[in-house]
Amino acid sequence: MIEVKNVTKRYGQHVAVDDVSFTVKKGEILGFLGPNGAGKSTTMNILTGYISATNGQVLVDDIDIMEDPVAVKKKIGYLPEFPPLYMDMTVQEYLDFVYDIKKTSLDKSKREEDMNRILELTKIQDMRGRLIKNLSKGYKQRVGLAQALIGDPQVLILDEPTVGLDPKQIIEIRSLIQKLGREHTIILSSHILPEVSAICERVIIIHEGRIVASDTMDNLSRGLDDKNRMVLRVAGSESGAIKAIKTVDGVKYAEAQGVKEPDTVDVLVEADMDIRRPLFHALARAQYPILMMRPLDMTLEDIFLRVTAGEKGVQ
Repeated sequence: MIEVKNVTKRYGQHVAVDDVSFTVKKGEILGFLGPNGAGKSTTMNILTGYISATNGQVLVDDIDIMEDPVAVKKKIGYLPEFPPLYMDMTVQEYLDFVYDIKKTSLDKSKREEDMNRILELTKIQDMRGRLIKNLSKGYKQRVGLAQALIGDPQVLILDEPTVGLDPKQIIEIRSLIQKLGREHTIILSSHILPEVSAICERVIIIHEGRIVASDTMDNLSRGLDDKNRMVLRVAGSESGAIKAIKTVDGVKYAEAQGVKEPDTVDVLVEADMDIRRPLFHALARAQYPILMMRPLDMTLEDIFLRVTAGEKGVQ
């Protein structure tokens, strides 16, 4: 659906985006991450046609954004971090205005029908007669999302869609984004890493203008993590369980994590190979039954810190 080919953006001697290439499949929800100044916002502005690239090519549904920017922009709905709202308009007036500037071809009855659909989807039906300046931050964000949906774009680009919202509003917006992902291709930029983990199918991390990681969470975790880490719950004494665990070849670290249920101990184990089978046999021989074994995968925070620190990049 989206192809970014060798895109570079220079401002004088400063290279904001450096030979970036990636694709986004139809119906995919992609997380786009990067520390401040990494080139994330510049890349998103190029994708939306707000600024042009110095070099490279962007295709949306096989249309080059430089050759036919109007056609591409009709396929994209954009929610910037600070939604472009006119505070002295009502929600109804503002959305009517957006329909006009997007030059949608709907007649009056079809427009009303489409607006009702969008208002219902974003749950702002009861706000349509309210002045935007009198709405809460959460409702303003919903109005911003509503304007992005006008014209039924195939692609949604959402920049920090939950910034400044309370926990209940964040959950509601996340749920809405996941619902929209059934019918739209979505690029989501967020500094809230658990949000990206919860919503996105794939993650791209950009650092100093270059892509340093691009894959699913599972693949990134496996590619970057050279350790096998797990938490065990063992029936028996702390000292006996740890002693038995340390007899297994490959165990580098074992530490008690406290008691979560009577007559057991939780143990954090780290190894340089897959030790699950020998670990099971060692504890069985020592008559310490394993009641729970849970792997500890790298979190998105771990991945983000590692690749932006330059330890390893995965593409």
